[in-house]
Amino acid sequence: MTELLQGLRVAVTGIQVLFAFLLTLPFSAGFEKVDTLGLWLFFISLLASAFASVCFITPAAQHRLLFRTGLKERMLHRANELGILGAVALAVAMTSAVALVTETVISGWPAAAFGGLVGLVSAWLWFVQPLLDLYRLKRVS
Repeated sequence: MTELLQGLRVAVTGIQVLFAFLLTLPFSAGFEKVDTLGLWLFFISLLASAFASVCFITPAAQHRLLFRTGLKERMLHRANELGILGAVALAVAMTSAVALVTETVISGWPAAAFGGLVGLVSAWLWFVQPLLDLYRLKRVS
């Protein structure tokens, strides 16, 4: 449980910074210049970061409520699942935030390219690579 909570703590800090930035963005000068695509990217990033925050914070909140109830195994499995869901939401939030900034500053295809690059790198490092390792491990066993 401690290792899992420590890992989630790292992700929580990152998503909270992104979420805070997104919450202040509509009140910034120049936000009214964001076009329709930029607004969609903003809302996708905002909702994904909120969802990731909820997923990453839930294990700590549930641990407080279920402390010494004998449900530790259930909490661990649930926290692991929420960590994975939170990582997916974080990848979506970062991808759409990078696309939003790129679309606003440069416009056009670079927004899709840079956002897509962030999405691909996070998908590879966070999901595909570990799943390939797991697959290889099962083949050897």
